[in-house]
Amino acid sequence: MIDKIQKDIEEQLTAAEPKVELLLCELNGGTVRIYIDHPDGVDLETCERVTRALRALREDYALEVSSPGPKRPLTKPAHFRRFLGRRAKIRTRSDHEGRRNFTGELIAADDSGVTIGSDGTIVTLPYEDISKSNLVPETATTK
Repeated sequence: MIDKIQKDIEEQLTAAEPKVELLLCELNGGTVRIYIDHPDGVDLETCERVTRALRALREDYALEVSSPGPKRPLTKPAHFRRFLGRRAKIRTRSDHEGRRNFTGELIAADDSGVTIGSDGTIVTLPYEDISKSNLVPETATTK
């Protein structure tokens, strides 16, 4: 169901706000939460425009529109490629080297998966096995 909602949102945003990118769509009970990005950044006005553009969705669901923030979701190969060298947290659906949670530097990304250096190991994770991933906020010590 979330895939259909996400596809509908992407189609509506392409028509109404072509520069806005849908990063992530989550369904929690009767609330749809979306994270968006824009080349000029996301401000309150952008969130308001997106909310108005998704008027039909609001008939069936409560809607929360948010900027990506420092824990930006990574959901597409292009997202991982854009942030190579940054730290990320990735959770997988199945075990990889006995683990499902990886936090470390994004080393490489292609169309099939992402390579992350985590806890002294380097592992490549296929996108279809990633259940959740986001950037780890930079701190004064990690910059």
